[in-house]
Amino acid sequence: MRSRRSMKIAAVSLTAIAGLTLAGCTPEQQRGFLPEGSEGATNHTPDITGLWTTSWIILLIVGLIAWGLVAWAAVAYRRRRGETGAPVQLRYNMPIETLFTVLPVVLIIGFFAFTAKTMSDIERPIANPENKVEVIAKRWAWDFNYTKENVHFSGVQVQTDSSGSPVAKTMPVLYLPVNKTTEIALESRDVIHSFWVVEYLYKKDMIPGKTNYMYLTPTKTGTFTGKCAELCGEYHSNMLFEVRVVEQVEYDAYIAGLKSNPDNQGLLTTDYNPNQNLPGNSVSEDKAHDKSSEG
Repeated sequence: MRSRRSMKIAAVSLTAIAGLTLAGCTPEQQRGFLPEGSEGATNHTPDITGLWTTSWIILLIVGLIAWGLVAWAAVAYRRRRGETGAPVQLRYNMPIETLFTVLPVVLIIGFFAFTAKTMSDIERPIANPENKVEVIAKRWAWDFNYTKENVHFSGVQVQTDSSGSPVAKTMPVLYLPVNKTTEIALESRDVIHSFWVVEYLYKKDMIPGKTNYMYLTPTKTGTFTGKCAELCGEYHSNMLFEVRVVEQVEYDAYIAGLKSNPDNQGLLTTDYNPNQNLPGNSVSEDKAHDKSSEG
């Protein structure tokens, strides 16, 4: 009788705590504390948000059940006053052991399936993108090629003021037109970097000698935070940039401004890469040949 009463008390307490917790959730908590401004930033952010928050809700439910069972077992099977000796020993409960094996496997398969689907949607190439840009990472700044317009922007390392805040005029800015399918080619001029637009909830490595791609449609105008997400050297923390999503008219005006400056015409390459010993390069072979000739 006591064990049933204890189980009821534990169940009621757990339900009350869960109800109060869920009822008190703020919009930020309901979105899993994802970065502010990421709502509807691209065509992919709703799917990423859904995967993230659904995973946390499921894991929270599993955690509450596990904690509830632990609390119930601690109360229901505690030593009572006057009891002595060892409690009754139980083992080989096949139904429970089967449940504890099957349930995690089902959860893992479910997480994998939904994650794979979301990743497949994000990584699916756009056949004929309306806009193409190329991002070249370099220690410790960014270059942006607007490939269809045949112009570029060359960035410098972001400078900071006395308080450590970035100086706005030194910040590299990548312009994108809103609601246009976009292909972003990612290149590195030296070491491994990572292109991360915080509010887009997605990042991708930039590997020397390899071109990676991102495909997205910016669906909200505004200024978004960008940074390198791969430790790349002494001034990694200053390798910042911004993505400015604007209407087509403003985008065209910005491109026209770049074209008016001869220094911005044409596209930049990775020719100034200090890392010359990359796959496909003949530098090592040339050096070996020179040494043999000297001998």
